Amino acid sequence: MVNHKSNMSKTKKKRSSKKKKMTVEQAVALKYVNEWVYMDSPASQTDDFLIPSSLKSKENLVFEMHSHTICSDGFLSPTALVKRAHMNGVKVLALTDHDTMAGIPEAIDAANKYGIRIIPGVEISTIFSPRVEAGNDEPVHILAYYGSCGPARIEELENCLASIRDGRYIRAKNMLSKLKNLKMPLKWEHVTRIAGNGVAPGRLHVARAMVEAGHVENLKQAFSRYLYDGGPAYATGSEPLAEEAVELICRTGGVAALAHPWALKNPVAVIRSLKTAGLHAMEVYRSDGKVAGFSDLADTYDLVKLGGSDYHGRGGNDESDLGSVNLPILAIREFLRLGRPIWCKATKDILQTFAEEPSHSNLEKIMKFLRIRKTNGNVPLDCGKDIVDICQSLWLSSDERQSIELEALSAKLSEAVIAQELPRCL
Repeated sequence: MVNHKSNMSKTKKKRSSKKKKMTVEQAVALKYVNEWVYMDSPASQTDDFLIPSSLKSKENLVFEMHSHTICSDGFLSPTALVKRAHMNGVKVLALTDHDTMAGIPEAIDAANKYGIRIIPGVEISTIFSPRVEAGNDEPVHILAYYGSCGPARIEELENCLASIRDGRYIRAKNMLSKLKNLKMPLKWEHVTRIAGNGVAPGRLHVARAMVEAGHVENLKQAFSRYLYDGGPAYATGSEPLAEEAVELICRTGGVAALAHPWALKNPVAVIRSLKTAGLHAMEVYRSDGKVAGFSDLADTYDLVKLGGSDYHGRGGNDESDLGSVNLPILAIREFLRLGRPIWCKATKDILQTFAEEPSHSNLEKIMKFLRIRKTNGNVPLDCGKDIVDICQSLWLSSDERQSIELEALSAKLSEAVIAQELPRCL
């Protein structure tokens, strides 16, 4: 069993350090963020919603914006990840597995038990290809953050992610071929067993197989000697161009952020090109503080400053724990100010699609991310007005519902034909 006690103690020490007095701007930002975090509480649905007195002192509202589970290359299940986030004081958790959103429904179910808000996300593997310097391609990871309703035009996103996952199988086999040439043979079955049933194998799974086979002493050695970008056992798959991934995220109602830019060989060229494609944000904050040079780049290209632990659950002192990145409340507010209008439009698009075609397939798109707690026993809900009303109350504030004019849409969705054509669904 992985022991995380040392990382947890570090996180607690950071939280217990003396806090500076909040400025007026920070206090206003905290109220704005709290209203979004607790938007689905009964009190927040009234016009005179006030932050509960127990929350007014919560200056350090913890957002974890970068995390992974066993659905890609993490070590914890979505449920275990959410539980650990709760133990670490995280209130908002973005689950950003590599090239899959398969863990989101389970994470939302678990989050309902702990009062945590889930941001559905994904970390998309891409390739940046400079036009000037041919052959100087490098891998770039783009984080996508979606609203509670998930992506609009989800089929387009899923098709892209499925193509990347298929390419990961070819990529892993190429890595094994290179390792064989380096006199470090591995069995394919060994790697796929480590990855798990239905999980596309990644570098971490190959690295774990190398450790278990005795070729290297630990994961760090596997990466630093053989599997690093451009290393002797490194290989690429069928990743899309980074600019194309950013454009896809924008089309499907997400916020696009550049992950760990400090790992790039030519970050300025990447950031400049991705900004032109529609990039919204970039990681700047880490558990060891803000990276000044990249903070300046974010200012230069007018990008929202984010950051997360990139938690995988592998253990050890070299991994940042969930919630260890201290995102300033002003940065969180800017992220929400950017994201909420984008997510509102995605919500409207999803509900509009359902209104125009109230089919089982379109209902499934809504239900994938709408994990309803059954507060009235097992009484089912009608799949027309009830579902839409709950969607609106969970996903949108009263101001947002008015701003995108959902009254007519809601009336259309509540027509009797929907309830007649679709079964009672919960």
